[in-house]
Amino acid sequence: MQIEEHYGNKPMDIEWAKDGDTGNLYIVQARPETIHSRSDINVYRQYTRKKEQKIPIEVLAEGIAVGNNIGYGAVRVIESPKQIDQFQPGEILVTSITDPAWDPILKDAGAIITERGGRTSHAAIVAREMGIPAIVGAEGARKSLSDGMEITVSCCEGDRGKIYKGRVDFSVVEIDVRTLKETKTKIMLNIARPDKALAAASLPCDGVGLCRMEFVFADHIGIHPLALTRFGLMPKDVQLKINKMMEGHGPYQQPQDFFVDMLAQGVGTLVAAFYPRPVILRMSDLKTNEYAQLVGGSLFEPKEENPMIGWRGASRYYHKDYKEGFMLEVEAVKKIREEFGLTNLKVMIPFCRTPEEGKKVIDTMAEAGLKRGDGLELYVMAEIPSNIWMAEEFSEHFDGFSIGSNDLTQLTLGIDRDAERIYPLFDECNKAVKDSCALLIQKAHAHDPPRKVGICGQAPSDHPDFAAFLVEQGIDTISLNTDAVVSTKQSIIEKEAALGI
Repeated sequence: MQIEEHYGNKPMDIEWAKDGDTGNLYIVQARPETIHSRSDINVYRQYTRKKEQKIPIEVLAEGIAVGNNIGYGAVRVIESPKQIDQFQPGEILVTSITDPAWDPILKDAGAIITERGGRTSHAAIVAREMGIPAIVGAEGARKSLSDGMEITVSCCEGDRGKIYKGRVDFSVVEIDVRTLKETKTKIMLNIARPDKALAAASLPCDGVGLCRMEFVFADHIGIHPLALTRFGLMPKDVQLKINKMMEGHGPYQQPQDFFVDMLAQGVGTLVAAFYPRPVILRMSDLKTNEYAQLVGGSLFEPKEENPMIGWRGASRYYHKDYKEGFMLEVEAVKKIREEFGLTNLKVMIPFCRTPEEGKKVIDTMAEAGLKRGDGLELYVMAEIPSNIWMAEEFSEHFDGFSIGSNDLTQLTLGIDRDAERIYPLFDECNKAVKDSCALLIQKAHAHDPPRKVGICGQAPSDHPDFAAFLVEQGIDTISLNTDAVVSTKQSIIEKEAALGI
């Protein structure tokens, strides 16, 4: 292309705009492409540390490996996202723990190291989706690593991630995922970032099993919904900050229109990338401490001792203290399906404790004109033991289930998944967890009419043998992180061949 030639035959990221009146197509921006240049998503890379090294290797710290990648670069220790101006793209971020406020830094990191957190922590989830090597739960990393130190971050040596001094030599084998056989079990993706959607959509998959709304909350909006619906009641400094964040958008008749528009644009971009394949959108599942970090959020959120099992998910949607915020989410879904015409969008309700609560959420959605049926499928996360034991009752209200193995493991074994001391006990492959999954599949398929069961939790991505177990139980879909598609699909192919399906 002429644009690529102009920039020295470099791959380019080109943005287009279509005039709604004339139909003319315009090039509005061009810049060196970064998404595919970091990694061709159709190529799976298997790294191995070479036995013979040019220099003696020295392990500086260890933790839980996330993914199977490696990274090399200079250390940057950051204590707070407020220090974002100190961070340079490509540096290796070292910190205590992250949350959505860190996202602007994380996407530019060469690798991520946190002293706290486990495989299901915020840093781990972001790293997997971005294809960034990460080591979490690396105790003492901030003491053993200092700014400017050159290190190698290795996540390809099993469950333990290792941080080496200097550059360590590795070998790599590449596999084209498009050469893999088709499977009867549908393979879907876990994804949250619209800017990754087009690349991820090129993977051999059947759609998106988990689209995380909360990442669009943080990256595209950053404002608590109630701070917009009650804008006139906000302190002047909050109003000024919101007005500043809304600059360049709109104009909007009401501040909350900004929320609906930005949420619809962000999620809609992702849904469009996979059209007509289904995309299952999980409605907001931020915890109270995470909502509080949004602009204006501290004015509305209670302080909870354990937000993980507090006011989250379904319990917020119909509650008088958040219902109007949930209604904005519903309006965004309607806009995507009705105005954008993206009817491949499905909806999923997280952390729904009882069938009665599920009915309340469905009624609340209907108040805003979004009704189950009329082409809209509605799913519920199966991440609480009650979802398993009362599967027949939940099946009366929902079209299917998606197993959230992270929370299901946490609540089945009674383990705080972010507690470092007891993290070794957090095991998705525990018999109690596996039996729960098997029982859900049995109950859902026995319902009249049968209900679909998928899984969008971390377990199949981390443990291909767990995916094989689910195939044996007859699960309908398995949703994976993009970096786990190859290894897990190979396991599924082998299991289906052994079962003769």
